Amino acid sequence: MSKKRVLSGIQPTSDSFHLGNYLGAVKQWVDLQETHDAFYCIVDLHALTVETDPKLLRKRTLTSAAQLLALGISPEKSTLFVQSQVPQHNQLGWIMECMAGFGEASRMTQFKDKSSKAGADAARVGLFTYPMLMAGDILLYQTNLVPVGEDQRQHIELTRDIAGRFNSKYGETFAIPEGFILKQGAKIFDIQDPTAKMSKSSGSGAGLIDILDTPEVNAKKFKSAVTDAGREVKFDLVEKPGISNLLTIHAALSGKSIADLENEFAGKGYGDFKGAVAEVVVEYFRPIRAHALELLQDEAHLISILHKGSEKARSVAQITVDKAYKNLGIVL
Repeated sequence: MSKKRVLSGIQPTSDSFHLGNYLGAVKQWVDLQETHDAFYCIVDLHALTVETDPKLLRKRTLTSAAQLLALGISPEKSTLFVQSQVPQHNQLGWIMECMAGFGEASRMTQFKDKSSKAGADAARVGLFTYPMLMAGDILLYQTNLVPVGEDQRQHIELTRDIAGRFNSKYGETFAIPEGFILKQGAKIFDIQDPTAKMSKSSGSGAGLIDILDTPEVNAKKFKSAVTDAGREVKFDLVEKPGISNLLTIHAALSGKSIADLENEFAGKGYGDFKGAVAEVVVEYFRPIRAHALELLQDEAHLISILHKGSEKARSVAQITVDKAYKNLGIVL
């Protein structure tokens, strides 16, 4: 393999990606497809760990695909597919469940956090076994690098442990993946609560910038973004978390350095600065939003792109499943 292979996935659990999704993950996926053999997956099976409306899941899966394409994921440069269209994910996921210990699965902090909120009786078994399906997702493609946020580091370590255990017991089968923890600028904060990560789970949504929202809605949100009692546009995460977050957003989308922005807005008020951030964000996403909505108008074409990607993914995945089955002694 001349290029290192990367794999990452995103859940279709909302009507729109937000600014944090883009700057924290998708923007770097777009860069990685230029230098790596990239596989990007809409992980709809993982979305089933919570209560699901079938019509909404279908709509959000297609909306996720349209946004990924509009944001720069190219079917010519990478393999874009839907997880459920590649049944080998389920096949290898079961093997991963049989290789993982109950104790190590119980130690996954995401399960503990999510199940503690709803109560153990309300938590789905799929939420508990989700890291093993994720391990299967990764190992299926002999993945070298997995671009993830810090919150997924533990799942990558579990994947490495299971792969190493399988290889030592049944013979070399899987590449041992490495986590590619996304770089600085990955963490974008809520613009109403700049101490909290921008997330769909945040309360009102007033601090969330959705890519598919209208330019008018997003501009209004920025104009009411939380700042601080001062007037100076300066990067200081402790004293000025709101201004620092807005500087990070502006720099990430405009390409200007934070130092240059501090100089540009020296002596100007927060109103001017917030207006400038709003304009940068709105104009950056205006053509992307238009492209995504256009793709959603031709559903048959969008599905055909996903089918083509899924076909390629299946051909790669089947080789790994056959190898794992053979090494386990399963009759082929």
